[in-house]
Amino acid sequence: MQTMRIDPDATLYEITENWPETVPVFTRQGFPQMAEEDLRRSFGSRISLRQALALKNLDLDGFVEQLEATIEPEATVAVGVAPTRVVGLLPCPVRIPLLEAFEPFIEDYQRSTGCKVEYELQAASMGAAWIDENLKHVSREEDLPELFISAGFETFFDPKGLGRFRDAFYDGLPYKTFNSSFDGVDLRDPEGRYSVISVVPAVFMVNMNELGDQPVPQSWEDLLDPRFEQRVSLPVGDFDLFSAILIEIHRRYGEDAVRRLGRSLATSMHPSQMIKLGRKSSAPIVTIMPYFFTRMAKEGGPMKAVWPSDGAIISPIFLLARKSAATQVQPIIDFFASKEIAEILAHKGLFPSTRPDVDNRLDSGSTFGWPGWEFIRQQDVASLIERCQQLFDEGRES
Repeated sequence: MQTMRIDPDATLYEITENWPETVPVFTRQGFPQMAEEDLRRSFGSRISLRQALALKNLDLDGFVEQLEATIEPEATVAVGVAPTRVVGLLPCPVRIPLLEAFEPFIEDYQRSTGCKVEYELQAASMGAAWIDENLKHVSREEDLPELFISAGFETFFDPKGLGRFRDAFYDGLPYKTFNSSFDGVDLRDPEGRYSVISVVPAVFMVNMNELGDQPVPQSWEDLLDPRFEQRVSLPVGDFDLFSAILIEIHRRYGEDAVRRLGRSLATSMHPSQMIKLGRKSSAPIVTIMPYFFTRMAKEGGPMKAVWPSDGAIISPIFLLARKSAATQVQPIIDFFASKEIAEILAHKGLFPSTRPDVDNRLDSGSTFGWPGWEFIRQQDVASLIERCQQLFDEGRES
């Protein structure tokens, strides 16, 4: 049986919150207030176990022995040790299967290590506003969660945001080479700070009815042609992917290209809505969307998926791990980098995995567009995104 670690200097409230089954032990030994939740919180949070037993002249070792005898082995969690915090946004299409795998893993992790984990893994649809709300008050490294997972650009590289803590992170991925799907793509952080476990690729869904006799657009450069003005639906509401598209178009083709992209905007709708519009005359010719949504198109229907010949622009899914918490957090990194999770991402979500032994099931020639780490390090990414948004709006309003 694993030795339990009840810290004598933990408060009564901490102990009973972690192990509610210990409440009767306290009430039997002269602490009746511990039976009522409000009193347990007000009284128990102000006094440690050591102090409480000294007031009652009770033997500390004997009392701890009674408490430990009451606790079920599988409920063992260290008290008096700060919990490991895991926070972030999971891709909507795979959030449920990821949580179904994560929750039993965390239960086993807590049971085997005695370390408590607090986690909040929301759907990616919560967006940048949720990230900002949860991280805007962070001013010190120790206030950061031990592990953060999400796609994103601005949040992670903004020198006024998480970017100012970049020296606090470490790349703990257990594999040293990336999946061959990413050959030629500068995706692994050469400075060893940011981990990339997967990517969200942006592809084209072409409405063949609306296209008519025109050539099918094959590249991002094709979409900048005047024939597509006000005929393209862009994922403006998907801040991570939209920012990735703006940055890469700017890097490749310059400021005027971002304006032309703005002029191409017909509408901004959820990809599933654009699929349903496929048969209507008001539908855009091209919808730019995450690769996942291409599977919603009906076979034989008017919507044709096109993987850009010059690479699907990607928004990486990052793990940001605090190196000061490497001992506690490494097993959790190993979980998110495992083959089980990689296959959920790649097969159920169509989010290609960086893990080398996973089949991403991509057609030959499916390449990616990513500005590269050297470019990112040289930029104030938040300012660049702001500038790109300004250029895009200029084009849209012209």
